[in-house]
Amino acid sequence: MKKIVALALALVLVMAAACASAVEVGICQLVQHPALDAATQGFKDALSAKMPDVTFDEQNASGDAVNCATVINTFVSNNVDLILANATPALQAAVAATADIPILGTSITEYGVALGIDDFNGVTGINVSGTSDLAPLSEQAAMVKELFPEAKKVGLVYCSAEANSIYQVKVVGEELVKLGYETEEYAFTDSNDVASVTQSAADSCEVIYIPTDNTAAAYTETIANVVIPANIPVIAGEEGICAGCGVATLTISYYDIGYKTGEMAYEILANGADVSAMPIEYAPQFTKKYNAENVDALGIEIPEGYVAIE
Repeated sequence: MKKIVALALALVLVMAAACASAVEVGICQLVQHPALDAATQGFKDALSAKMPDVTFDEQNASGDAVNCATVINTFVSNNVDLILANATPALQAAVAATADIPILGTSITEYGVALGIDDFNGVTGINVSGTSDLAPLSEQAAMVKELFPEAKKVGLVYCSAEANSIYQVKVVGEELVKLGYETEEYAFTDSNDVASVTQSAADSCEVIYIPTDNTAAAYTETIANVVIPANIPVIAGEEGICAGCGVATLTISYYDIGYKTGEMAYEILANGADVSAMPIEYAPQFTKKYNAENVDALGIEIPEGYVAIE
């Protein structure tokens, strides 16, 4: 009987130790679309490869900032070891919910803008770090000039609820003006007015630019149903939007930035790295890509140096 009791006690201790050593990561992804999906997968692959015992509580907020707050607050209540915030509203919700649990962002364009940090120097100084999906905005504007030098007016279509979209549109708009274009902003507030706002832009402009905007990325079919029949080309801020409704993009790999974020998570969870001192990481390379189907439909000639989206 003593041996049985001792064996049972040992088993309980082993199970308790296993539970104590398990690492739980909460993942809040704003909405389901190819770019964010790829970033989440890259994160999970990188961290799982280095920490096989890690568990993920993966939640999708269905494009709603309020849902982000609900998801994040659940993570905080469950005392997860780390939070991955995939997209700006998820990051903002995480920062509002906890100052103690390490937070890593991914698919964030500009952390200073997202977090309201003036004179941002690349390190947040709080419990936040991560990776950025920012592509060279001046080069995206130059792409408009390269492909459509005869155009006069460019419409800037984006979601007004996304701080990083506002930032991108401001910068790209300024660059386009320098290149001699007239620009006009067309902002939708949510998915309900994507079609009508896009139609307004298509009626008034010869080219449309869409930044790395999560609402646009989730409703590319809606946008395509407006711009393709209207014969209006879209230059997109990332590959997923371009694949859905665009003709060309200067894009990063979202899987790669997600993977890098997973490596950062490992340094925090396994090696005790201080998240507040970790610099924001950026994509190492950018690729010019084009949507062959839409290019053919609109009769656009793509110069050398572009890669077809597969």
